Amino acid sequence: AIENDAAQVEGLVVTQDALVEGVHFRLDWISWRDLGWRAAAVNLSDLAASGAEPAGLIVSLAAPGETSVDEVLELYEGIAETGVPVLGGDTTRSDQLLLSVTALGRSERVPGRSGARPGDLLVVSGPLGAAGAAFRNARYLRPPLRLEEGRRLARVASAMLDLSDGLAQDAGHIAARSGVRCAIDLDLVPLADGATVEDLGFGEDYELLAATPDPLGFTVIGRCEEGFGVDGVPTGGWEHFR
Repeated sequence: AIENDAAQVEGLVVTQDALVEGVHFRLDWISWRDLGWRAAAVNLSDLAASGAEPAGLIVSLAAPGETSVDEVLELYEGIAETGVPVLGGDTTRSDQLLLSVTALGRSERVPGRSGARPGDLLVVSGPLGAAGAAFRNARYLRPPLRLEEGRRLARVASAMLDLSDGLAQDAGHIAARSGVRCAIDLDLVPLADGATVEDLGFGEDYELLAATPDPLGFTVIGRCEEGFGVDGVPTGGWEHFR
């Protein structure tokens, strides 16, 4: 489970992500409301990649002493806009803003990353590159919620994850875990408005990438083959601690 998008614990699908000011966001580029949505959505994206129905969120907030009550309320209003209830959490003081969210859900079938087979098609749930294009213009986008799409794909997908680290990097996770080559046709990759091919390596699109024998109407961008690694897309992507 450690190498998948979420862990499975006694019938629950559990995932956790932390957002740290100065590492994952800048407050002069994002509103408190959008930050709340973002903190919830990046975790719900892991549930989507697990084919899960969300049950709730646990939210821990560490904030500087000068943070106002109105700012905190706006943050939680953004979380509430996802439609997933906050079940609990913690609040404390710190020198910089840190927001840690744990998402809980249930799934009938979690595809994971290790089941892709030669002949599977590679599909994505939506256009890519929007986050990179926005970052070039000193702003962040609200990540999409692909929960319904994730549940549909989970019924048939051999492997699935969310695109948080860039197309090449995340396709590489499936290739490495499944022992296949992910051959991507760049001409088939749908680009978001204003995005370029270079933006595919930025990450943070939070669309789903699945290897599946049945595309279910989702956009096909390549296929799995015998071999290893990723072909057809520029290398690069987000790596922690680099």
